[in-house]
Amino acid sequence: MTETKLTPSRLWKQMTLDQRQRAARAFWEDPEATDDQVQAALLIAQLKKFRPKTVIGLDMDRKARHLATLGSLPDQIAARALIVYHLAQQRPMMRAFLDALGLAHDNGLIAEDSPKPDAAKMAPAAAQIAQQFPPDDVRIYLNTLLCQDPETWGALDETVKGLEAVAEGGRIEETRKP
Repeated sequence: MTETKLTPSRLWKQMTLDQRQRAARAFWEDPEATDDQVQAALLIAQLKKFRPKTVIGLDMDRKARHLATLGSLPDQIAARALIVYHLAQQRPMMRAFLDALGLAHDNGLIAEDSPKPDAAKMAPAAAQIAQQFPPDDVRIYLNTLLCQDPETWGALDETVKGLEAVAEGGRIEETRKP
């Protein structure tokens, strides 16, 4: 059986409604996402049978609610929403993870001159943040890293697969590939 490739759109579908609402709000508040916001407004208008002008004129909460209730988003919009969500809502978790990896960062953003993370440290760092933050948030964050840069974060793959046990009250098993 082949494994389905994780994409930002598939990750959006895995988010809870609350996470999607927070991500959608961050998306609409991002001043650098204008092009993606126009595309999102057109998508909402098409799917909800609104005029695009009506969607663009909605207040922030209503636009966020409409976007959050869409079960599927194009990868470009989902990727932008995931990134701004983490920057706006999940900085403490991002900082904790990067600190556990020993990577230089500026409030959760990896420093440009920072080396590639050590694969051997990824599972323990993930286990550490899983004990400090809600399992669903940790799972979405680590999956976002995998979606955005599978080459750099590929060592997280097995750890992320173990996060379902965390959601059920277990803990991440520090798995390492042989």
